[in-house]
Amino acid sequence: MPADQPTILATSGGYLAGHRTRIELAPLVHHAVELSGVSGRTPVICHIGTASGDQRAWNADFSEAADLAGYRARHLNLFTMPPTDDLRGFVLGCDVVWVHGGSVANLLAVWRVHGLDEVLHEAWQSGVVLAGVSAGSLCWHRGGPTDSFGPELRLIDNGLGFLPFHNGVHYDSEKRRRPLVHAGVASGELGRTYCTDDGAGLLYHGTELVEALAERKNSGAYVVERDADGKVTETALDVRRI
Repeated sequence: MPADQPTILATSGGYLAGHRTRIELAPLVHHAVELSGVSGRTPVICHIGTASGDQRAWNADFSEAADLAGYRARHLNLFTMPPTDDLRGFVLGCDVVWVHGGSVANLLAVWRVHGLDEVLHEAWQSGVVLAGVSAGSLCWHRGGPTDSFGPELRLIDNGLGFLPFHNGVHYDSEKRRRPLVHAGVASGELGRTYCTDDGAGLLYHGTELVEALAERKNSGAYVVERDADGKVTETALDVRRI
């Protein structure tokens, strides 16, 4: 049973330190699974770790955490080659796509080489819930600040653009990100930009933001935009704690 409409959950969260495992899946991941509408069987998560180089050790940690949560993880590794000639079938056979963080610039380049961008768009339209953290949030938007090129943040504007907005992640934990968002909006390099503190997420149905969510008590979400007079404003969004 796919989600009843195209759904994206773009986050700066999703993981917790584990008790018996290295990590556990946090409430934002569980919410992505709930949004998929699966019942009566084990939910299947397509984990994509391109942005961090398809690290097999992380795949193992994610699989262990998914198993603990009662989910099945499938890893779509593109290094050194895709796991199948049928990427479409691989992705559309899952209920949720969860994209791990890392280099969003590298992620976008590799996905486009393999045509995964088109597959993911079809999956989104078909009711597979698209979700992720950090690079896995930026990728669905037009772009935003990234450290893909080095310690000094740069703006990218070549995201997949499924969502017609820009995005800022780790808004509270990395002090250089907020000023760069504001500067980018002021200059016109960024349009309306939705931002998340660590532990917060943005839920979109179609291309409409319908809700901001947080798995931590003090995590916030914000919209930064420029008005008709050229003034940049930052507005805190209402956040539902999950």
